Amino acid sequence: MSRRTDYYNDPDAPPATRIVPGAQVLITDQSGRVLLQRRADSGNWSAPGGVMDIGETLAETAVREVKEETGLDVEITGLLGLYTDPRHVIAYADGEVRQEFVVAFTGRPIGGQLEISDESTELRWVPITETDDLPMHQTARLRLQHLAEGRLTPHLG
Repeated sequence: MSRRTDYYNDPDAPPATRIVPGAQVLITDQSGRVLLQRRADSGNWSAPGGVMDIGETLAETAVREVKEETGLDVEITGLLGLYTDPRHVIAYADGEVRQEFVVAFTGRPIGGQLEISDESTELRWVPITETDDLPMHQTARLRLQHLAEGRLTPHLG
């Protein structure tokens, strides 16, 4: 059973009660593949990331979350964008409902060893052109699209 349900532009979605800053890293390898994780809480594929802790920068959050969720050490290489669309809300099993607030970075692996955490059921390096058949929320697809476009300026939305 899902512990998290994503809603997008859904009139039946519960109203958001919180905004929690989060970071995500779209990590690419030397072949241009992106690292995706299959989330244990929803079954959807996405880039690794998580919420900011007091006392750290958002970039530090991004690096820490990648390490916790994948076992990899990463270097942040850029800013993909700010994803704060109020039409995207995430409802959790405990009743909390968050409005999307993700700062997405680009990054590259610099060490560590790929390992599944309790937050994911699978990790996979995937060519961006081969992600269409993976179950994924449309906001995750948007970030992959922005990565594939090689934008010179970050998305602000």
